[in-house]
Formats: sequence, C-alpha cells, structure tokens
Amino acid sequence: MMAMSCKDGKNPINMDNGKYVRYTPEQVEALERLYHDCPKPSSIRRQQLIRECPILSNIEPKQIKVWFQNRRCREKQRKEASRLQAVNRKLTAMNKLLMEENDRLQKQVSQLVYENGYFRQHTQNTTLASKDTSCESVVTSGQHHLTPQHPPRDASPAGLLSIAEETLTEFLSKATGTAVEWVQMPGMKPGPDSIGIVAISHGCSGVGARACGLVGLEPTRVAEILKDRPSWFRDCRAVDVLNVLPTANGGTIELLYMQLYAPTTLAPGRDFWLLRYTSVLEDGSLVVCERSLKNTQNGPSMPPVQHFVRAEMLPSGYLVRPCEGGGSIIHIVDHMDLEPWSVPEVLRPLYESSTVLAQKTTMAALRQLRQIAQEASQSSVTNWGRRPAALRALSQRLSRGFNEALNGFSDEGWSMIGNDGMDDVTILVNSSPDKLMGLNLSFSNGFPAVSSAVLCAKASMLLQAGIQNCFLSLQHLNVPPAILLRFLREHRSEWADNNIDAYAAAAVKVGPCSLQGSRVGNFGGQVILPLAHTVEHEEFLEVIKLEGVCHSPEDAIMPRDVFLLQLCCGMDENAVGTCAELIFAPIDATFADDAPLLPSGFRIIPLDSGKEASSPNRTLDLASALEVGAGNRASSDFSANSGCTRSVMTIAFEFAFESHMQEHVASMARQYIRSIISSVQRVALALSPSHQGSQAGLRSPLGTPEAQTLARWICQSYRNYLGVELLKSSSEGSESILKTLWHHSDAIMCCSLKALPVFTFANQAGLDMLETTLVALQDITLEKIFDDHGRKTLCSEFPQIMQQGFTCLQGGICLSSMGRPVSYERAVSWKVLNEEENAHCICFMFINWSFV
Repeated sequence: MMAMSCKDGKNPINMDNGKYVRYTPEQVEALERLYHDCPKPSSIRRQQLIRECPILSNIEPKQIKVWFQNRRCREKQRKEASRLQAVNRKLTAMNKLLMEENDRLQKQVSQLVYENGYFRQHTQNTTLASKDTSCESVVTSGQHHLTPQHPPRDASPAGLLSIAEETLTEFLSKATGTAVEWVQMPGMKPGPDSIGIVAISHGCSGVGARACGLVGLEPTRVAEILKDRPSWFRDCRAVDVLNVLPTANGGTIELLYMQLYAPTTLAPGRDFWLLRYTSVLEDGSLVVCERSLKNTQNGPSMPPVQHFVRAEMLPSGYLVRPCEGGGSIIHIVDHMDLEPWSVPEVLRPLYESSTVLAQKTTMAALRQLRQIAQEASQSSVTNWGRRPAALRALSQRLSRGFNEALNGFSDEGWSMIGNDGMDDVTILVNSSPDKLMGLNLSFSNGFPAVSSAVLCAKASMLLQAGIQNCFLSLQHLNVPPAILLRFLREHRSEWADNNIDAYAAAAVKVGPCSLQGSRVGNFGGQVILPLAHTVEHEEFLEVIKLEGVCHSPEDAIMPRDVFLLQLCCGMDENAVGTCAELIFAPIDATFADDAPLLPSGFRIIPLDSGKEASSPNRTLDLASALEVGAGNRASSDFSANSGCTRSVMTIAFEFAFESHMQEHVASMARQYIRSIISSVQRVALALSPSHQGSQAGLRSPLGTPEAQTLARWICQSYRNYLGVELLKSSSEGSESILKTLWHHSDAIMCCSLKALPVFTFANQAGLDMLETTLVALQDITLEKIFDDHGRKTLCSEFPQIMQQGFTCLQGGICLSSMGRPVSYERAVSWKVLNEEENAHCICFMFINWSFV
C-alpha cells in the first residue's frame, strides 16, 4: 500500500515510481467532500470522480483508491479512540462509585461492630443496671443520633422548610450513608457494560431500592428528566404541582399530588401526597428529594381520593454530581410503604418486594436517562421515518393507553356495564370526547363509521395451582412469564381471531403501506418489522403485518393486510422480578406521531423471584410441547424446584364501536376474552413441564400417520445410502421410529424438491436450531438459512445428492429464522425415497450445532 501525506501549498509530486504522493489543500478538500458522499467508491466510481473533478485529473485511480483506504482507516481509528475514551471515562466513574460504596460498607461494618460491642457489654452488666433504666433509654443513650428530636413543624414556609431539610438529611444518609442496609440486587453485577450498581433494602420498613450510575447528561438535564416522572415511570398516571415555595438558599419546595396506576385489575391504584425539595449542596451536587406529608407532621393535608389507596413515600430522591469529562454520576433512592394490606394476599409480594420496586422504578429511571443520552448522539432517522425519541414516545403511549384501559377510572370517562351472570370478564365503556377525539374511523369499504364509544374487556388470571377465589385459575402451570409471552408474540394464530383483528383495524384507515426495515421473522403469517429497542435490549417496538385478513365480507374475495404497532418487554428469562408485556394497537400506513391509539394486550407479573432454569433457546412450539412421552426434551428444561411458580396475567382489549351496537360488541368482547383465556390455558399447559406426559388425550401433528410414514422413509433412505442406521434404537413400529427421530440430539429437517425448496418437517432439535415451529416451518426456504458461501457449496453439491443419493458438507455457519448465526460441526444430506422408490424430499442433518 502506498504512503501519503498532505502539506499545504504543495503541488502533487510523484516520487519513487508513484509510491509517494502529496496533495494540495484543495485536493484534500475535494477528496474529503467526496468521502462524505461515498466513503467506499467502486473503481468505476473513482474514475468518474476524476473526470468530474478537474483538480484530481493528474492523480491516478490507484492513488485515489489508496487515499480512500487510508481515510477509512483513519476514521475507524478515530472512532475506536473515541470509544475507548468513553469506556475509560465510564470505568473511572464506576471505580469512583465502587470506592464510595466500599467506604459506605466499611462505615456500616464499623457501626455494626460498635453496636454489637455495646449490646454485649449491656448484656453482661444487666444485673448491675438500675431498675429504672429501661431498654429504650439504654439503647438511645449510646445511639442518640438515631432518634433526633424533631423541631415543631406546620404548614408555614418555615415549617415546610424544616420538613424539607430533614428530608434532605435522611435521603443523603440512605444514598451515601448507612441509614439503610443495602444488599446487591440478585442477578445484577456491576461492570462497565451494566446499567449501574443496583441494591435493594434489607431489614427496613417498607420496600427500598438504590442505584448508582453514570449518564451522559448534565446534572440540570438529569434533574429535569427525573422530576417529570410521568415521562419515564409508566405506572405514574399524573403528578400535579399544587404549590411552589422558593427558599432562602436558592432551593425550591414543591407540594405534589401523585397517582400510580394499578398493575392488574385485582388491586386499586396508589396515590401520594408529597413534599419535594430541590437544592444545591456546597460541593455543587444537585439534590431532588421527596417524602410523604402526613397528619402527624402538622403539615398541609390532602383528603383521600376514591379508587386510590394512600401510600407513603419515605425520604427518597436523586443526588446528581457532575462527572469529570462530562456527564453526571447519579444516586437514586426509592423507599416506599405501598400498603400491601389493601390487596388480596396472593398479590402482596408485588407490594412487599424491593426487587419489584427496583425493576419498575429505580432501574427505569436509569434506563430513561441512558436512552435519552444515546438519542442525543443519534440524530439520524430510524425505521419508518421516525427518530429514536419519537419511537420511544410511541412505546410510552402504548404502555400508558394500556394502563388507562386496565384501570378504567371514572374521571377519564369509563363506566362499567352489567355482566352476563359471570364475573370472569369485566366490560367498561368510554364515550367521552377526549377518548374519541381525532380517531380517524372508517370501514375498509370507504364508508365512514359513526363510532361514538370505546369498549374495554378485561380479566385477570393467576398462573398457580389451587387458587379459585377472585382469579381464573390455571392449575399447576409454572411456566415463566418470559416463555409464555414469547409464545404469545411468536404464535399469534394460536390465540388471536383474524376476524376480530380486522374489526379492531377498521377503527383506522388501512391504506397502502411502505415500511422501512428488514424482515426479521415470519411467525405463522405475521411479518415482524423492527422499529426500535432500548439501550439494554429489554424492550422493543415493532410493526406486525397480518397478511391476508378480511375486514368485511366484501373483502373475502381480495383479503387485505392488517398492521399493528406492538410493544414487547420483559422477554429476558434471566431477569429477576421483571414484568412481561405484549401491547399492540391497530395502525394505518401514515399515522402521525400523535395519532390516538387503542392499545390491547397482555401483562404477566411474577409473584416470586424463583430463577428459571429453562434454556433461553428452547423452541416455543405448541404442537411439539403437546407431544406425550417421558423423553420429551421440554421436560428437562426445568428442575423440580425451579421456575416462576406464581404469576398473574392480566388481559385487556379495546374496541371502537357504534353506539347502537353496544350490546352486540360487549357480547363479542366477552366471548373473545374467554376464548383467549382458554387458548392461554392450553398454551400454558403445553409449555408447563409439570403436565408433560399427563394429557394423553391431546394429540399433536407428530402423531399423524403421514408424519410416521415420513419418519420411516427418512430412516430407510439413510440406511440405504450411507450403509448405517440413523437411529440407535432397535424399536420397531412407525410410531416408535417417529418418537425416537423427534428426540434425536442432532437437527434433522426435510425440504421439498422444488425450484425454491422450503422446509416441510423438522425434529425438536431442528425447530430449536431454526427458532421456529411446525406451523411456521413451511414459510422458511432452504437458501435463507445459508450464507453466501453455504449457498454456493449447496448449489455445487445438490447434483451429487440427486445422482449419488447423499453428500457430506463441511462445518460452517447458517442462520435461524430470527437471523441468529448458528454454527455446526458438519452436515449430512440425503435423498428420501417413498414406497415407489421415487424422490420425495431432501433431508439434512446438522451435527453438533450451537448458537454463536
């Protein structure tokens, strides 16, 4: 490669037979302009550049090529240097946080040692103590700082300032001191790629969580975002600032009223009457701290509000410090008493778990800050013509709309209508103008709909054995929320009704749609197109295209496609205490960012933190899960004492309708929710290991005579062409052969003999490898699972397969239906013959495969 340099004022000079070139500033400027337009030009493009730019006419195309190579190399080095500097700054800040945490722990150990020695001495001298020395006086005499005397407080500015200063002191003692014993949150390990240092409270009143992290935003911007709680805390319905008082030290005292949505239909919402104090410390740190105002403090009071339980926020808040090199170091403390007595006993873990608080509130704040910081550095437009901030706003609107429907507050226009004699499904109707404002309602035939209301049907069920009170019970179903939600997402046809999807989609105009983004999956006729995901990949937004759906009887001749905007989160099986959600709403092709949405979907909340032992790569195939037999691979994915043993699922679906059709739509919605519940029971039954082998009456496609015959042909052809047995088992009978083939450890799959071969059968390992199901298998073509090298190899070997009957392929890389690379040690392919000795299909066996 030639070496090059640029010196001002010099003409191009060729030295050493053209191996050294100098460029004038004008030439460098021209090349830089061309580089920004096309950083990797082809040889034809480089020649065209020389012709179009006279200043480059005396430079050879080969020299231009080398300049672009070096320019790309310098750009790569610059980006890598910038990345390493950012990592170094983060490591430095993380090291500082860890040192502070270590110092706090040392102080806590010293305090515990002191208290232990004091109580030991007190125990030894008990007989010498005077009779009027109470236990309280002995304890407080050695620790008088733990029970300070509060000055009188009232609703005056001076009284509120006294409460604010006390709140600040208590908050700082939790954020950086030893007032609360913090333990590392299960499953969270600090490191340069982690969200931060996350801890939960141990042995204190209420539930508490604390997090420390580094974000790439200035302290004032951090405080601004965190104070706007409804923008990032999706359970927050509203925060009303009722009064603002400035303080003499430049701080601000605010009186707030906050409402939180209930996560299920089985619990009321929570509200808080708060004092918030914003101030700047002597070292320049910015502090925002909060606490509940209670009557015992003689401060201003807020009367109880219907449908809400008044909860208490203990001193909590945010400590934000500027970080060297830019950004901020933030300490977050959330400490609450959520009044668990007000919910059914089985739901109380949701309100008594510090892990749940950390997942839903504390870590959500850090994720929002990191997401906004990342968006600030990404100004480009992403899929579907939306910027990252706009996509984030869409996901927040979906989540908020689902919470609104789920809670159905009367001040938002919701009212309950009578049931049909059963209490399993609740029906609410909303005809307020605010709910319908801006809805572009029309049927697909072009005639406008006179929709004047929105109906919501909702229900909750407990995924646990033996609970029959206010829940719909699914007995003995300990399927983890993440696995169940993944199945609901990937196999919509197993529970959804296309006719009702079409009815819901009639609330928006369905026109021609031109979606940007790559096709990453095709699950049973639904095409998934990604739009966005969070920094930690724990949430993503996508468009679902349901192909060939009839909106009305007139469309039966020419079905149209239905588009849904869908939000998925909580699909990480290893995350502790994570809520799993699948929320979607019908859209049209050109909907605006502020277009009204009618969200529907599922929310699955774990009620304990048992760690799943299932493999994250287990295929979610209902047909194979229903296959009976002690050898079923799914049964080995769970240990006897592992998995999420309790969770609650809440379902809510919304429909726009015409006023005179209320009874008809209500009846349809009830039946639809009940059919979904029945489908979820069937799915959960299939995915739950405790029922594997116990439902002999359930038959799968694997038990059909066609599948048994194909299994026999596969084994016979393998023996004829390769001279050895495919299956080690000597058991006879088509059913036994099929069962042994199904549980074979290597991935075995068949494809059709067509110009564009598609897969027609795969065993359990094959479905795992392709990350698909028996139903969706036929949507995958053979060429799509191979890369370019694999396709070329296959094309060269295919004639040998047809002539010789088999071939062996070297190890390589292929792709699953989800686009994940899969490595395999080697592969064998052979021709499968039927009873008449005619070629029926081609069979592949991938040996020792694994996800890369």
